[in-house]
Amino acid sequence: MGAQLRAVRRRIKSVQSTAKITRAQELIASSRIIKAQQRLHEAQPYAREITRAVEAVVARSANVDHPLTRPAQNPSTAAVLILTSDRGFCGGFNANVLREAQSLRALLEGQGLTVVPYVAGRKGIAWHRFRGRELASEWSGFSDTPRHANASEITSTLLDAYGRQGMPGGVDEIHVVYTEFVSMLTQQAVVRRLLPLEIEKTDEPPPTGPMPIYEFEPSPEDVLNALLPWYVESRLFHALLESAASEIAARRRAMKSATDNANELIEQLSREANKARQAEITQEISEIVGGANALADATRE
Repeated sequence: MGAQLRAVRRRIKSVQSTAKITRAQELIASSRIIKAQQRLHEAQPYAREITRAVEAVVARSANVDHPLTRPAQNPSTAAVLILTSDRGFCGGFNANVLREAQSLRALLEGQGLTVVPYVAGRKGIAWHRFRGRELASEWSGFSDTPRHANASEITSTLLDAYGRQGMPGGVDEIHVVYTEFVSMLTQQAVVRRLLPLEIEKTDEPPPTGPMPIYEFEPSPEDVLNALLPWYVESRLFHALLESAASEIAARRRAMKSATDNANELIEQLSREANKARQAEITQEISEIVGGANALADATRE
């Protein structure tokens, strides 16, 4: 009985140590999620204004014919950028992104396209290497704190591949798979086509108000040539920020769940230890009473 009690107490200490670690991870994630949300909020005005600028140029151009908006005649290769995390302890964050990427891969291959993966994040890189899948490019070390320089580097690589359509190493389409930050409790893996950009004509008034009136110098086409790469870069940077906020929120939720489970397990083990201790005390009392009765019987004889 004593051995059983000692084993339960060892398990309690082990679970308590685990609970301390998960609680610390939860507090760290809680402190970082505020900063991640602020960075996401601060990046929205720039993305909104550059989108309005591109819309204004397109609205005042008779015919928009730009390589970034021109679909390939016979597309054969599609690049898929997958944004995962560098570290674990974030629940199903990476599994959801990779599952969505696999669904996109199956869809594109069903259309006769060759999928070329580009991966950001050590977890996604390790997942592809374990399955022996070759990566066109990989990036890591900034999943929870992406900088604009990281978005610029990724954008440069993707635009370079997109600019070599029909040549070795070139791609005809670019898709990005990342996790969209909806709220602290909800993060959703989504797929967005990055290139070619799709231009839609509509008679509806812009939801953000009337288009600004610009004077283009030297021409709208030249302005569009300069704006579109920045627009693509801003969209990618926004996706990185969304993924970072989602990763931290998922880690906080996973660590809170792990801490709650550890505390519940400690309560169960404590009750088990109490039962074992009570049984041990009952056995000791029974032995004492039995010994006293035996001694009394021997004395009477």
